[in-house]
Amino acid sequence: MAPDPNRTAGAGASSSGTTKDDAGKKKKAESDDLSDEDLALKQQLELYVERVQDSDPGLQKVALESMRNLAGEIAQEYAKRQTDESPIDELMELVQQIVAFHMKHNAEPEAVDLLMEVEDLDMLVEHVDKTNFRRTCIYLTSSARYLPGPDDMLVLDIAYLIYLKFEEYPNALQIALFLDNMQYVRQVFTSCDDLQRKKQFCYMLGRHKITFELDEEMVADDEDRELLQEIINNSKLSEGYLTLARDIEVMEPKSPEDIYKAHLLDGRASAGASVDSARQNLAATFVNAFVNAGFGQDKLMTVPSDSSNSGSSGNWLFKNKEHGKTSAAASLGMILLWDVDSGLAQIDKYFHSNDNHVIAGALLGVGIVNCGIKNDCDPAMALLGDYTEKEDSSIRIGAIMGLGIAYAGSQNEQLRDKLAPILNDAKASLNVIAFTAISLGLIYVGSCNEEVAQAIIFALMDRSESELGEPLTRLLPLGLGLLYLGKQESVEATAEVSKTFNEKIRKYCDMTLLSCAYAGTGNVLKVQNLLGHCSQHLEKGETHQGPAVLGIAMVAMAEELGVEMAIRSLEHLLQYGEQNIRRAVPLALGLLCISNPKVNVMDTLSRLSHDTDSEVAMAAVISLGLIGAGTNNARIAGMLRNLSSYYYKDTSLLFCVRIAQGLVHLGKGLLTLNPYHSDRLLLSPTALAGLITVLHACLDMKAIILGKYHYVLYFIVLAMQPRMLLTVDENLKPLSVPVRVGQAVDVVGQAGRPKTITGFQTHSTPVLLAAGDRAELATEKYIPISPILEGFVILKENPDYREE
Repeated sequence: MAPDPNRTAGAGASSSGTTKDDAGKKKKAESDDLSDEDLALKQQLELYVERVQDSDPGLQKVALESMRNLAGEIAQEYAKRQTDESPIDELMELVQQIVAFHMKHNAEPEAVDLLMEVEDLDMLVEHVDKTNFRRTCIYLTSSARYLPGPDDMLVLDIAYLIYLKFEEYPNALQIALFLDNMQYVRQVFTSCDDLQRKKQFCYMLGRHKITFELDEEMVADDEDRELLQEIINNSKLSEGYLTLARDIEVMEPKSPEDIYKAHLLDGRASAGASVDSARQNLAATFVNAFVNAGFGQDKLMTVPSDSSNSGSSGNWLFKNKEHGKTSAAASLGMILLWDVDSGLAQIDKYFHSNDNHVIAGALLGVGIVNCGIKNDCDPAMALLGDYTEKEDSSIRIGAIMGLGIAYAGSQNEQLRDKLAPILNDAKASLNVIAFTAISLGLIYVGSCNEEVAQAIIFALMDRSESELGEPLTRLLPLGLGLLYLGKQESVEATAEVSKTFNEKIRKYCDMTLLSCAYAGTGNVLKVQNLLGHCSQHLEKGETHQGPAVLGIAMVAMAEELGVEMAIRSLEHLLQYGEQNIRRAVPLALGLLCISNPKVNVMDTLSRLSHDTDSEVAMAAVISLGLIGAGTNNARIAGMLRNLSSYYYKDTSLLFCVRIAQGLVHLGKGLLTLNPYHSDRLLLSPTALAGLITVLHACLDMKAIILGKYHYVLYFIVLAMQPRMLLTVDENLKPLSVPVRVGQAVDVVGQAGRPKTITGFQTHSTPVLLAAGDRAELATEKYIPISPILEGFVILKENPDYREE
């Protein structure tokens, strides 16, 4: 930290303009006013001032350290005067001087801290300049995570204003997205008049997966606007992903056998694998869908029909029984993920089937293909809309779930008018109502929409005693919770209403609403509250502790420190908690370290995967898949292979092992499920919503995932995103440049220009980024438009660059 000799400046300045005699008289007059205590303090200070100018560096240091505490005393004095309601004007003058000094001497954090203490952060805006605004804003945004509301929002507002002032629009946009403030997003577009930068903003909006319509005010030219809207709508995502896949040379389709690697195991397991059982074929369907996701070709579903037997994808479909066919047909949507035109063309043939399960799967497949991709002609709505009214409940669920996945986060009113009435339709079966609630929760995620909330609340009140005991009923409170995802206090009115529900579901609803509302906020008090609910030892029928355990992970996942603390708390719950808590702990660990295989968590899950309680073991196995999702982690792959031979007789556990194997090799290792992006600053609400829906379903593995509703696993598509850095030129064509990729280093509060990555290797783009990785350009020839190198980044040529 920089020294703080601002008192020397002040003391010297007061006497410089006067003669010695005047100064002497003044001193005497002052010392008459001061009490003995203050006089001693004053003399002490003057001594420090002299010592600071001493030639001995040791003495200087001691004197300086003693004077640094003054800023802290101002804060105390301010608090005292606030309670006494005495005037603070002269205090604020002093603050003005101290802040000005701090900002000139690389001590931005101290300036920010002082201004927070005296509740006048606005003063910061006038003191920042070109040299220090970046460090100031980094400190503001990172400290926001540790502040109570509404202070956190206030701090971010100031950071946003500073970034706008210095035309750092991409950073301003990130803060606007963090605040979920669409007015700010508009303002960034209208303030900036550079088309290339606007293209980069659109890539950022597309990555965040929000629905956002550009208008003439934001982009004047019609052609430009159309191009930019396409970027926001993610219509270039499939193209970029396949560019990455070709560059890394992983286009070759993989079969489930390539993933199981049964030949590496001893005899017994591989012998049983050749038998065609419906459960094993269903598992292979999911593994195939996860591994080949987005590649457009595989060895089960897209085999060209001109090979020896005609229509061989049909053959795989009919190796599945009843509801298994739904997942098989839907898996085609996963394989053709993000490629809407080609996807719809290939799924079309299943619409003409005379088997309702196949039609249901085709409907769901259409939703999956459109996941995260917006399109002007709304193909998903056109194809699925009419099927939500059909008699057959499996067809209805396929269409409703498909719409939920395709329009997640869009707040589409047409869909609200279509789906909300189903919730209060006396003829609709419970499973249709449960999936409708989840789909509405996804479409209106984080919107706090009152009409949707009321519709779900009435649907919950209408349930009979026996229906409230059904496993799928748990999706109703979750659908309600998703409406308030991350919206903190906004949930309170609905939480009050939930206290009037039947006691069977009341606590479950309470925990779900609380954990959704504070998801991703890192609010320590809410984590303590949830831990309190987990410490109670209850009689058997209680189910609300499951969502409370998941809630701990949902709230604490906001920042690294919280994650470490939550992992430790969950370890304690494993030792002392009741059975229903132990079943949820592995899932919570899976969420905390999603697509980020931490060794300590891997070991815990490995131990739990051999637990005597099969539900705990199943949850642990699925979570091994979640923490390794899309990483191809060799150690987890080895553990799962051994588990497949250990559980070769237990079909349920073997099914879970297969699902986990598919997840670890998700997209052949090119995808991530982590809902955080942009250096872990931003949390994509739809991605998190998809994950927690799957985890809530896993709280009752036997009834849902291992029952008829295994296709709930497809909700995970909402979180799937290429973990790539793809650099493009100003015409958005891929441009290969050298980049350094290494472990990200936290540089908050460090002066100068500290290194932001460590232990790096140099690659040429496109490159894969693992959890905790950060990239920086290794060439001066180009300048990146985005400050954070993730996803699509536009490079412009550096005008000052000269070739060596």
